[in-house]
Amino acid sequence: MDKLIELDHQLFLWLNNLGNESWDWIWLLITDKWTAIPLYALLLYLIFKKFGWKPSLITVVFITLLITATDQLGNLFKDGFERLRPCRQEGVMEYARFVAVRCGSYGFFSAHAANSMGVAVFLGLLFRKVIPKMILWLLGWALLVAYSRVYLGVHYPGDIIVGMLIGALLGFIFYKLHEWVQLKIFKNS
Repeated sequence: MDKLIELDHQLFLWLNNLGNESWDWIWLLITDKWTAIPLYALLLYLIFKKFGWKPSLITVVFITLLITATDQLGNLFKDGFERLRPCRQEGVMEYARFVAVRCGSYGFFSAHAANSMGVAVFLGLLFRKVIPKMILWLLGWALLVAYSRVYLGVHYPGDIIVGMLIGALLGFIFYKLHEWVQLKIFKNS
């Protein structure tokens, strides 16, 4: 386990130090939840256009529950594992570029990575028949958000990978539950 942690630290330092001050503002923008509002608005428009009001409201509830689940599970893991973030870890923070506005105490796993991957998988599956390549765009967005956390100095790659895996799993589970609920509610419509 110590070897794996050391590899995670080394990979973090390598990826984090690829950064450049002239690019920092872009990565701060990518990681900011408010920056994604135009994307969310477009996705919301597509959901309502494809499904109509009642099914879309159920879809929005499922997305909200998915984000809440990934976020709260992330908090539970952070409090349970108490793995220091790179910006707090002695022997790492001295060599890292810390760009983020703030740095929390614990970082395992990344809720940013879990949230974005969960939404990407959920909506990618939801739109796979109508807009087949949407999942590629959403996964690309999720990967950018995930990498931004390493770039900014607040998560190790391991935090990101685990967050993305948990997000993908929950995105799939919530998609399947969503399908089942939609079928039960609207089968007679």
